[in-house]
Amino acid sequence: MFKIASIQLGIGEEDKSRRIERVESLLDQAKGANLVILPEIWNIGYFSFDLYSKESETVNGETARRMSQKAKEHGFYLHSGSFVEEENGKLFNTSLLFSPDGKLIARYRKIHLFGYGSQESQLLSRGSEVVVVETPLCKIGMCTCYDLRFPELFRIMLNKGAEIFLVTSGWPYPRLEHWLMFNRIRAIESSAFLISSNCAGKNRGTQFCGHSMIVDPWGTILASGGDEECILQAEIDIEKVSSVRSEFPAVKDRIL
Repeated sequence: MFKIASIQLGIGEEDKSRRIERVESLLDQAKGANLVILPEIWNIGYFSFDLYSKESETVNGETARRMSQKAKEHGFYLHSGSFVEEENGKLFNTSLLFSPDGKLIARYRKIHLFGYGSQESQLLSRGSEVVVVETPLCKIGMCTCYDLRFPELFRIMLNKGAEIFLVTSGWPYPRLEHWLMFNRIRAIESSAFLISSNCAGKNRGTQFCGHSMIVDPWGTILASGGDEECILQAEIDIEKVSSVRSEFPAVKDRIL
């Protein structure tokens, strides 16, 4: 058994420095967890497209450095949420996973960039690598927001051995029902745990829908947020993945 914490951050119009400080405080409140996840582009706000280039960072930048320090301070695995990463003149929507000693052990660049009422697909370059990382806790698959709509990605992560999907997100309110369904469907179809961290609050006039979740391999919601800032926590038994896949062998029985 180990403890999961999903931080659903309320996004306002504060500057990046202040928001990082606030996230550090929330991470302090999550101490005692073994694995913690943050939302998508939380440091500037997903819809702050005018700041993407100006506030972009490298994987050694301030946001990553301070998240690494918090992972080490509290001894947990930390999915940093995502930030706008700059490398060789290109921008990416990038998530990092830090180990309990603060080391960077995985980087995922969002593959499916959003273009419906969003400038993300115009401003950023898409990633190309499907990431599943093995840890002493479990095998973790990483994805970001719009990726949730594409079952092919989750099938590839399943084939790579993923037992838990970590979904960092900035999902807005008009499609709340889709969000609620996809969180459970992606867990059910792979008989895997799914932990999502979504933003709450409003950014540049767009309301995030919150409702972060911790879902088990049967699709049972172990913890769920509302539409305000909160920290979700649940204890999970990773052995449930193999037991569910054995008891109801849909994963084994697939043909295509």
